[in-house]
Amino acid sequence: MATGKYTRIDARRQPTNYCTTVTVVVFVALCFVGVWMMTSSSIVPGQSVDVPAQENNNEVKEQVTESKESNTKQFEDSPGDLPEDETKGDNNVSQSQGENNSRTQETQEINPEQKIEEKQGENTEEKQDEVNKTNDGSNSEMQNEESKAEDEDSKTRDGETNSEDGGAKSADPESSVAGQPQENSLANKPELEENEKKPAIDEAETKVDENSGGTEKKSDNDDTETKSDEISGDTNDGKTGNGLMDENADIKEKKELEKTTDEQANNQGSGEVFPSGAQSELLNETTTQSGSWSTQAAESKNEKEVQQSSSQQNTYNWKVCNVTAGPDYIPCLDNLQAIRSLRSTKHYEHRERHCPEEPPTCLVPLPEGYKRPIEWPKSREKIWYYNVPHTKLAQLKGHQNWVKVTGEYLTFPGGGTQFKHGALHYIDFINETLPDIAWGKRSRVILDVGCGVASFGGFLFDRDVLAMSFAPKDEHEAQVQFALERGIPAISAVMGTQRLPFPARVFDIVHCARCRVPWHIEGGKLLLELNRVLRPGGFFVWSATPVYQKLAEDVEIWKAMSELTKNMCWELVSKTKDTVNGVGIAMYRKPSSNDCYEKRSQQMPPLCEDSDDPNAAWNVPLQACMHRVPVDSVERGSQWPEQWPVRLEKAPYWLLSSKVGVYGKPEPKDFTYDYEHWKRVVSKSYLNGIGIKWQSVRNVMDMRSIYGGFAAALRDLNVWVMNVVPIDSPDTLPIIYERGLFGIYHDWCESFNTYPRSYDLLHADHLFSKIKKRCNLVAVVVEVDRILRPEGKLIVRDNVETISELESILRSMHWEVRMTYSKDKEGLLYVEKSIWRPKEFETITYAIAA
Repeated sequence: MATGKYTRIDARRQPTNYCTTVTVVVFVALCFVGVWMMTSSSIVPGQSVDVPAQENNNEVKEQVTESKESNTKQFEDSPGDLPEDETKGDNNVSQSQGENNSRTQETQEINPEQKIEEKQGENTEEKQDEVNKTNDGSNSEMQNEESKAEDEDSKTRDGETNSEDGGAKSADPESSVAGQPQENSLANKPELEENEKKPAIDEAETKVDENSGGTEKKSDNDDTETKSDEISGDTNDGKTGNGLMDENADIKEKKELEKTTDEQANNQGSGEVFPSGAQSELLNETTTQSGSWSTQAAESKNEKEVQQSSSQQNTYNWKVCNVTAGPDYIPCLDNLQAIRSLRSTKHYEHRERHCPEEPPTCLVPLPEGYKRPIEWPKSREKIWYYNVPHTKLAQLKGHQNWVKVTGEYLTFPGGGTQFKHGALHYIDFINETLPDIAWGKRSRVILDVGCGVASFGGFLFDRDVLAMSFAPKDEHEAQVQFALERGIPAISAVMGTQRLPFPARVFDIVHCARCRVPWHIEGGKLLLELNRVLRPGGFFVWSATPVYQKLAEDVEIWKAMSELTKNMCWELVSKTKDTVNGVGIAMYRKPSSNDCYEKRSQQMPPLCEDSDDPNAAWNVPLQACMHRVPVDSVERGSQWPEQWPVRLEKAPYWLLSSKVGVYGKPEPKDFTYDYEHWKRVVSKSYLNGIGIKWQSVRNVMDMRSIYGGFAAALRDLNVWVMNVVPIDSPDTLPIIYERGLFGIYHDWCESFNTYPRSYDLLHADHLFSKIKKRCNLVAVVVEVDRILRPEGKLIVRDNVETISELESILRSMHWEVRMTYSKDKEGLLYVEKSIWRPKEFETITYAIAA
């Protein structure tokens, strides 16, 4: 039961007399206040109710001494050691010394650095005694009312302490570990060191996730303290203490200065990754602050940044690329000078990559009349004509329902050369013919060779299947560009003299519908490349005229293919005809063991040497040989992955606890850590926190993917993610495929094999700080500008030095900086590309037709 505020006075009276005079009350109170001021100005724990005043004073002195030893200097007697905010309370003259002391006490309670340490040593009786000391001799009639208020105050503060203790205990220990510098089976030591820098930003997202909105919890605590202060003010002299409002305002102003938190971030909401200043996180947006008043420090800092940015912008002299390809310029595929110097083109060398020695630093122009792309799923059926103003394909393939010109649109009836009556019928016919295909369960990731406008891959989304579609940049004008504009994944590539940029044994199915590839020539070198990337037990679906037509050429090709596939130990499991489309389909299965290879009478095609790494795929020449099928139970490819969608979240069976992952943990835990991290980032930050309109986002690229966790976290959205694993990063691309996602190897010092304006959102996690060590950073940013659509988004997570450098470059290109965030030398940058193009031109001589 709570005791009254004057229990010490009551103890000196006769037990039966409760109506003492006001004079006695005032005298004793003044004596008590005098003694208290002489001993300490800090918060003193309460004493037993029945102890005489002299003993009380002695105990007070002893406890103050103990407090000095265990607490910080803010609890010392000397006011010179106190923070400025605490001394303000003592300097403000109020109606009585008791009120002045109460302010000092409240100021100390507000100090966030003292809260937990101070409150752990308190109990309910001590809190009651604390409030007793704020008394200034009020009338005795108000004692009962004040006692009730004090009791409520004590309960409130007890709840406040519990809330803060709970919040402190809920921190995730894994969130503070980004990696340990151990020997790594997937990564080298520099890679581990790079990932060790990431927790600074990751911590913020962890706090919000595990506290179910860290900002909300802290705000509640602050509100509770404010209410407690108001109760104390009322008990001083029966009315609201207006002086407390002024002092709290001073404290708030100082806190804002110390946090340097941008007001705009604080207004975004409590569910974001960037909570308010109470979470000790920095949000240094360069946009104008939205608060009513800003500090001089913030104003001066912003002005310096603006001046520095303006000075740096003047160093960039942007120009538009003057090239033959115009708005469709792909630097590594449009190097006409290199193409003209080729000795031969019979193996499609002229369709392969020929990157210039120095990448361009000019900006690709926009097509005249360009508009914001139509959103998915409508884009699968129609796109704006002026965004891809090419009609040649409509003239050549319109009768096969590839594409048609319809007013201001290009429309796609969903057909193709082998499925004139629609891709969905063709897709379902394949599954009905061979139920083992099991679209969207057993078969999740496929490779579509010679995809055309990628209608096959576009409608496979309806069956929960991802198709990596590719076709060359050839006379079939802009076919891959049509696919990307429609919101269907595709790249510009060709089966020529080099391996495809994919690891071995990753595709569940490889599909070719009239893909115009001569599989049977030169020892089956091109078909053997498909054998390399096809998963053991996977299917090759071939729909072409040799399967069902009886022309002499077709018969000859079929005979050659039959002999080649038999020597490769591929089993012909089905050969049938689709009467609706009038086409035939042959389906082969790759062996899942080496038995057939060892029983062949003739070793043609030969088995590859043991030293030949099937996963090596960047600029590696093709070889006419086959790699053995893995048979070790812990080797990738020896087992079929889990069915979709289980495979997305489950660590692959061949990740071993005895090996170390990219983040320095055992591989299975590393995989889980990455997935949980990106789920937290996406849900707490990207989906709601930074203002992305996801309904306008379809084509996404993760420019430096590790395990595909970012793509997996976006699973429930209508987006697809191209996971890019840089060639100088750990080779984790097989893991990405194993979980039912797809991706590609790439060197960001060169241009990507895609058309301009292909992607809605690019995500770069600690990419630019690594790449600028060996590449021209400006050229890489120009490549980002090339492949990103106007109004497209770029999210960069990197060190603050790189973030600042990127921000300067992007501002000079008139991009809109939506958000910058930094903490512990780590930062985040969120920007949006504008439609701005320079007025001047730069002629790229190697990209001009002779």
